[in-house]
Amino acid sequence: MLTILVVFHHAAEAYSPYSAWVYKPSNKDEMMPLIWHFNSVNAAFFMGLFFFIAGYFVPRSYDKQGIWLYVKKKLLRLGIPVVLVTAFLTNATGHLEVGHLWYVESLLLFCLVYALVRKFVSPMQVKSNVSLWGLLAVSLIMGVGGHLIRQVSPQDNWIWVLGFVHIEPAHYLQYVIMFVLGVLAYRGQWLTKMKNSTGAVSLLIGSALAIGDYVRNDGEWNNFVYQWFGIYESLLCVFFSFGLLWLFREFVNGTNAFQSWCSQQAYGAYIVHLFILLAVQNATDGLMLPGIAKFLIIGSVASIISFVVTYLFRLIPGVKKVL
Repeated sequence: MLTILVVFHHAAEAYSPYSAWVYKPSNKDEMMPLIWHFNSVNAAFFMGLFFFIAGYFVPRSYDKQGIWLYVKKKLLRLGIPVVLVTAFLTNATGHLEVGHLWYVESLLLFCLVYALVRKFVSPMQVKSNVSLWGLLAVSLIMGVGGHLIRQVSPQDNWIWVLGFVHIEPAHYLQYVIMFVLGVLAYRGQWLTKMKNSTGAVSLLIGSALAIGDYVRNDGEWNNFVYQWFGIYESLLCVFFSFGLLWLFREFVNGTNAFQSWCSQQAYGAYIVHLFILLAVQNATDGLMLPGIAKFLIIGSVASIISFVVTYLFRLIPGVKKVL
């Protein structure tokens, strides 16, 4: 679901007058000035939740494989896509460009740092459980830190670290904390032990904050949220993420053949979707429809094609080791 949300997020970029997306519709009537609300809410939580989920599975992987096999597999599964996509985009644009695989690049960095720490430090025993006060404390630490970072590096300002790691400082503290929370959640079995009341209230708080972001436009509320957005979106990220994890645990906890198939293609779909989305956007540029209709159609078509193309790629011998 998060992978599909990423596709729709990037599909929406084309119809926002405030984004720098590489494709823009030739029919200016398709532009949707208010679509930025959708992307603002997404950006507040979905990549942080990606890092949380990735962090959740890291300890088990390390414990099972040991440091050298763990590092080898991470370099293979994360490093190869970063190198290939970066080489392609750099050649296409004429300058160093990692594109949407900044996430995979940072995830590889986090995984290697985890391996280095575990080399010298035994895994910690986590006996605590998820509580609303704990989520609030983490949100405020993340938010105050993010607010201070934004004073020197505002949102959407991307920089190169060490010459090749592409990061957005405004959100990076969120990503680090969410990854660490994922690791701790695995050690403490937070996702299975979280009380229904905690999960439900988290979802309500997160949803209320998301709605609050959607309804702001001009006026005092917008000015307030904008001024303290680093803190606001950190609260949204933590509460909405844990609320969604609870929601899916309670009501979508299971699998069938179709869900299993989608799960197997999700990582590859994230990698290939950018190229497929741009192809679909350009191919449908002459289609005369309202912007909202094209956004929904293009997002859906690009999502389906991305999963199918990944499936076909994974039929190639050896590709499954990467995708």
